[in-house]
Amino acid sequence: METVLITGGTGFIGEALTQLLTEHGYHVIVLSRQPHAHTNSANNLLTYAHWDVRKQAIDLAAVQAADFIVHLAGANVAGHRWTNTYKKEIVDSRIQSSQLLFNTLQQHPNKVRKFISASGTGYYGENNGLTPFTETDPPTTDFLGNTCQAWEAGALQMEQLDKKVVIFRTGIALNKNGGALKEFYKPLQFGFATILGSGEQWVSWIHLHDLVRLYFNAIVNPGLTGIFNAVAPKPVQHKDLIMTMAKVAKGKSFISVHVPAFALKLGLGEMSTEVLKSVNVSCRKIQDTGFQFSYPEIGAAMEQLLQ
Repeated sequence: METVLITGGTGFIGEALTQLLTEHGYHVIVLSRQPHAHTNSANNLLTYAHWDVRKQAIDLAAVQAADFIVHLAGANVAGHRWTNTYKKEIVDSRIQSSQLLFNTLQQHPNKVRKFISASGTGYYGENNGLTPFTETDPPTTDFLGNTCQAWEAGALQMEQLDKKVVIFRTGIALNKNGGALKEFYKPLQFGFATILGSGEQWVSWIHLHDLVRLYFNAIVNPGLTGIFNAVAPKPVQHKDLIMTMAKVAKGKSFISVHVPAFALKLGLGEMSTEVLKSVNVSCRKIQDTGFQFSYPEIGAAMEQLLQ
């Protein structure tokens, strides 16, 4: 039985990946600051181990048991207003956690074969939707672009330890119980389909089911290495995402409302730039490896998520 160590395993992506892995017979160890809070799990293939990134402490036995590490940990980019303090937490939670894992692997014998890390499409700048970004395009120099560069550098240093590395630059992961879709859906409960800004900005999204399958594919496919965009084949403009969501969930029983850009800037501050940014990203590289998306189009994705 092979073992997968997951950081960020209590988030909605980590939980879904854990379920898929244990269904296929993998032993999963989830790192947590409070592992004893999760000991009631009925899944005998799932265990929890302690780590504390701020104290640079980790359960060495858990690391040494792992054949693969999936690194999802990091403060929620959209969790709070981007104050200087919270921006530092966003960066530190990614850099310090990667460094803790690197130091542990470097200093102690282990059997880890592959290190699989999250990153984000915030790596890229803004485009008009006509020419999608590919993995070879340069990063932008704004806050998220710099954060993603540092995040990926933390993963790529694992190659110094002869570990294979896979990095997924993830778009907006759609899941009804968390993430952006949960926030988009809140006004719809009161009958309002809320379109942010002009609504013409491009959104590169991915269904949670496909995102988890990408991580699983990276584990079971020993030859898969490198950086890949984790986005569905057909990005949409923000207004089309919102209207598709509304029609699937409410039929015709809703009113569309635009929230102007200036109001978003007042309410969200610097983070509004990401909400309003137009980012069209290509998934051709991962498709060329043979991966097939279950939900390539937003309509079918929304129907599965909301019905």
